[in-house]
Amino acid sequence: MKPAPIVHNALSSDAISHGFFTRAGGGSKGIYAGLNCGYGSDDEAAVVMTNRTHVANTLPVVTDALITVHQHHSADVIVAKQPWHPKVAPKGDAMVTATPGLALGILTADCAPVLFADPEAGVIGAAHAGWRGALSGVLEATVQAMANLGAKRGNIAAVVGPCIAQASYEVGAEYQATFVAENTDYDRFFIASPKARHFQFDLAGFVMARLHGLGLRQSHDLGMDTYADDELFFSYRRTCHRDEPDYGRQISAIALTDKG
Repeated sequence: MKPAPIVHNALSSDAISHGFFTRAGGGSKGIYAGLNCGYGSDDEAAVVMTNRTHVANTLPVVTDALITVHQHHSADVIVAKQPWHPKVAPKGDAMVTATPGLALGILTADCAPVLFADPEAGVIGAAHAGWRGALSGVLEATVQAMANLGAKRGNIAAVVGPCIAQASYEVGAEYQATFVAENTDYDRFFIASPKARHFQFDLAGFVMARLHGLGLRQSHDLGMDTYADDELFFSYRRTCHRDEPDYGRQISAIALTDKG
């Protein structure tokens, strides 16, 4: 079975390929079953490498050209000019590049992957937008880094991939207070939870709102809930609720091909 990535027309062009990859098409077993692409999991490293090769072949780029960063919930953006080995991946939560042949990969298991493209300038970006990164400005930093490489905001398209949905994302009152302290308008991304002093947070809605403020050509949300669909997606929160020992990571990737 081959990978079956989800794609969006807003990111498609002759010189750009992309995919929001699901669990489909991988060789991992057990709790990692499917296309687990996370070296940070306790899955067999050789199997993860094979899974990543399947992703690279699908884009298509050479295996070593599919790069990821050491994500740590920041607003740090890495400008990629050449591939690096996973063991020496730089710390960051977003990447941008104008180098043909490179593929930028973001690993998630509930956080929001966001892929960006300016096909006219030949500049792409990928961001890992958990609540901390989104609140601290990872999306804004990614677009600025793309602009530094020659992209124009009015030509950039952005797509938010599968992430945990509001119905599945219960948070404590202190979490909501952190957002409201930053901007009282952010209260609109929270609704009351059945549990006292808890809320349901709309991560995708918050990410989309931040994107709308950036003057992009277009932005879209796939609207798919990682927590609710265990056949298609890995989910950190679902793993916690099931008291499982670990979890896999799906990858979302965008590449500048040698065409165009």
